[in-house]
Amino acid sequence: MAATGNAEETQLQEMEEEAGMEREMDSDEEEGMGIENSDDEEDDSSEDDKENEAEIQRLEEQLSINAFDYNCHLDLIKLLRQEGELPPLRKARQKMSELFPLTEEIWLDWLKDEIRLTEEEQNREKVYELFEMAVKDYICPEIWLEYAQYSIGGMGLPGGMEKVRSIFERALTAVGLHMTKGATLWEAYREFENVILATVQPPPGSVPTCEQQELLNAQLERIHTLFRRQLAIPLMDMEGTYAEYEEWSDQGVSDTVSQKYKRALQQMEKSKPYEETLMAAEPPKLAEYQTYIDYEQKEGDPARIQIIFERALAENCLVPDMWAKYTKYLDRQLKIKDLVLSSHDRAVRNCPWTMGLWKNYLLALERHGADHHTISDVFEKALNAGFIQATDYVNIWEAYLDYLRRRVDFSKGESTLTLESSRELEELRAAFTRSLDYMKQDVEERFSESGDPSCTIMQVWAKIEALHCKNIQKARELWDSIMTKGNAKFANMWLEYYNLERSYGDALHCRKALHRAVQCTSDYPEHVCEVLLTFERVEGSLEDWDAAVQKTETRLNRVNEQRAKVAEKEAHLVRQEEEKTEQRRRAKADKKNQKKGQKGSGPGEKRKAEDEDNENEWGEESEQPPKRHRGEGNQGSFRGGGAEEYMETESGLFGRRAPPCRRQEPPGAKRGQQMAPATVRKTQEDNPEQRKDDCSVFISNLAFNMEDPEKRLKELFEPCGPVQSVRPVYAAKGFRGYCYVQFEGKTSVPEALKMDRREVDGRPMFVSPCVDKNKNPDFKVFKYNTNLEKHKIFISGLPFSCTKEQLEELCKDQGTIKDIRLVTNRSGKPKGLAYVEFEDEAQASQAVLKLDGTVLQEHTLSVAISNPPRRNAADKPDFSRPMGAMMPRAMVYGSRGKGRTQLSLIPRSLHRQTGSESKAENGTAPKPTGGASGDAGFEAQAKPMSNSDFAKMLLRK
Repeated sequence: MAATGNAEETQLQEMEEEAGMEREMDSDEEEGMGIENSDDEEDDSSEDDKENEAEIQRLEEQLSINAFDYNCHLDLIKLLRQEGELPPLRKARQKMSELFPLTEEIWLDWLKDEIRLTEEEQNREKVYELFEMAVKDYICPEIWLEYAQYSIGGMGLPGGMEKVRSIFERALTAVGLHMTKGATLWEAYREFENVILATVQPPPGSVPTCEQQELLNAQLERIHTLFRRQLAIPLMDMEGTYAEYEEWSDQGVSDTVSQKYKRALQQMEKSKPYEETLMAAEPPKLAEYQTYIDYEQKEGDPARIQIIFERALAENCLVPDMWAKYTKYLDRQLKIKDLVLSSHDRAVRNCPWTMGLWKNYLLALERHGADHHTISDVFEKALNAGFIQATDYVNIWEAYLDYLRRRVDFSKGESTLTLESSRELEELRAAFTRSLDYMKQDVEERFSESGDPSCTIMQVWAKIEALHCKNIQKARELWDSIMTKGNAKFANMWLEYYNLERSYGDALHCRKALHRAVQCTSDYPEHVCEVLLTFERVEGSLEDWDAAVQKTETRLNRVNEQRAKVAEKEAHLVRQEEEKTEQRRRAKADKKNQKKGQKGSGPGEKRKAEDEDNENEWGEESEQPPKRHRGEGNQGSFRGGGAEEYMETESGLFGRRAPPCRRQEPPGAKRGQQMAPATVRKTQEDNPEQRKDDCSVFISNLAFNMEDPEKRLKELFEPCGPVQSVRPVYAAKGFRGYCYVQFEGKTSVPEALKMDRREVDGRPMFVSPCVDKNKNPDFKVFKYNTNLEKHKIFISGLPFSCTKEQLEELCKDQGTIKDIRLVTNRSGKPKGLAYVEFEDEAQASQAVLKLDGTVLQEHTLSVAISNPPRRNAADKPDFSRPMGAMMPRAMVYGSRGKGRTQLSLIPRSLHRQTGSESKAENGTAPKPTGGASGDAGFEAQAKPMSNSDFAKMLLRK
């Protein structure tokens, strides 16, 4: 071992000599290059210096205006370091460190500059003080290692050896449990002790004295102890440390050390997956750190819990929630004064805008017995921290006033208070007065609101005066002030005052307060009147009862009159709005009629169907007989059927007319079956006066093959309230997928609307209000917001198989989830889109930062704050256009359909007389379009053709 120590010492000396030679060579080269290039670069350097000086002056002026500009501090330090001006650089760094905790990189640069400066001045204490400041900001292994290495340079000074070992021990306590970087400090400590071992070993061949042997044994024991301590801690690559100990130790590894090593190795294997996850994750790694913290808290080792919290905060120093969790753990579990208070101080320096951290800091100071001056200073700093809400100032004042109230000993009453307690009581009253002035002046000036509309601070002050000080008169004065600040119209405020008088006052003032409440309350006057009558029933005389009854009746009559006037005014406004809507509708209809009269209808031109003309008050198609198109046979023979047939198409939902019937059916069972739906629908529309829009809802997007829709929907909506009728809409082929549900009362409609988007037969059922668009043409229904929603995120790129449960599992770590909505199409199939609503904006912003780009089931997700585009009418399909207008005009088909070049197998005699319209059935041929084809005799043909007629046509030449 002696040989090993001497060899290490020799190696260190050689490395130092080589480093010195390299520095001399570099300096010689730099001097030579400087001589050659000095003339060429002198002008450029002078211009750069002037620009830098101007920029430094600008940054200093900007910091004088706003000292909390973090980026401005960084730019100034960078420029000063380039200029090499150490005194201004030191001053700039000190100013920044007073306002903000510095990052590891800034501290290391500052320390290196100061170390170079103090090598000339031989003043190491300043650097030690700087290192002490650096290790308090964050727990950084690199800074501790630099601290220990710098202390080795002063080992030859008095007490230098003990100081080095003390710094190493503090470093191991702080970061020795760091699983990935802690081993570096352990190895540096052992290397230092090995160098010391080489100095205490006797020369080879000599016999050590008793004193030398004791020093040697003590040094060997130190190294053994370091190995044993390190092997008992779970660290990465601890197998190499164990092998090194086996090689270094002459006595081998004891069984006790081996057992501790195996336990630590097992614990390291359990923690290794969490470490690997952290290494693979991208910043900020909040979810990964939180998972790791939860695991360590289950394990229950306080030191390991502390180190993982510190590691998380070093990378996420601006996350208030992480600081709050850490300080809460320290307050409730460790309860070590220095550690708790220093952590609270670091929290408020990192996140000064967070009121909750300052409030917890004040409580921690009081809990650990800090002096009054210290707590007051922290409170003053909190007031200057720049909170973002007016209510934050109310909360921090309440916390400070609670602390001042607890300082006063009220056990013997105000009249018997000691001199010190009297002084503390006066300070409490002065603080209450100052808080009210601060809210009125500073907070209202900044936020245009006091943040305390209910005057909670004044209410607490009044209770303290009434309860502890027995000064009910002061409490009454405070309540008078509360009522004059706009609270006299609220019943709950008067009842709070009444309860105070009831507890600490007398019946006279209780009655007076209730009479004033009856006169002034506007939100719940009935409740205040009831309290007054109850009070007089228990404590009042007959005269008091009569006065109370008269007072309450007069007040309630006046309130009812005011409510009636307001209701009449609202009804008048509604009528005016309805009249305006009706005027707009009539003007629109007149305009369309004028256009129709001007255009007319030429031969071969299709008329456009109008939504408003073909919709009745329920949004359905009118029951007018369908028009006959050219080529549809004899009108008289059609009317001879004795029934008007109605056929609705898929376009019926939007109020367009269906294509007319192209064929006639002979009377019989088949025609009766086809007429059944139309008959059903006609009977449903016979009594339009029985319908009530305000008691009905419109149901759409139902499956066409739903069996017995009326019964099914009645069962589905009965939980919402008594169902009066269900009116499904049918066409010739069956159920059209939408209907109307009418309830017996209006109260059932809001409950029914809550069933919107409920899945029925695998499709989302759409439920919307039933509104007559003839009376309300501008009425639009859209369930969801189309504005920016800062508390909600929009996720795209989801796999179609993703469920709400999987999405909730993905997002739950980012905050409290209030709602999740997966976007589907009308058939119920997912679109790969979703909206997730969080409790507040901060959680939604954090979710965007964390989840954007996340991979879920081999799909990369895109996450953003919800900001849906506005639903413009121009973006929607034009449903007012007729079906014919959507078809291309120049679609000319051959005799056999779409294939114009196909051969026709129909005889020419028949082919000459067929029209260009749809095919004929049962011998009824359509009319040819005006003058388009041949025989005039065929135009008048109307009666059915028999087999003999066909034979004559085939034999005609």
